[in-house]
Amino acid sequence: MSNLDDAALPAVLARNERTVREGFWRKLRRLAGRVPFTSDLVAAYYCAMDPATPFRARAILLGAVAYFVMPIDVVPDAIAVLGFTDDATVLATAIAVAGAHILPKHRDDARRVLLIGGVD
Repeated sequence: MSNLDDAALPAVLARNERTVREGFWRKLRRLAGRVPFTSDLVAAYYCAMDPATPFRARAILLGAVAYFVMPIDVVPDAIAVLGFTDDATVLATAIAVAGAHILPKHRDDARRVLLIGGVD
């Protein structure tokens, strides 16, 4: 990665974090029951929002969660069966790269919020 890429990363992280904070729970509630990877998605959210998560892992996970939140996708979410394949692929790739930082507490928080149906 070049120094120019390193310099841009904090701005990209900040933009993605703003996108996620503003739209994650709203979109997740709207799509409740239709997203097959909800538990991993919410665990990635909690990990990305955890200040103890290393910067690069936060950046990768926030990018994946922001992709889910964005209204424009490569494959529109409204398309039956295929609608979430691009979101799932982006999330799976992020978890493959940064998933070691998704701790049991992040997964526990995801299970708790999904079980009780409450969101932050």
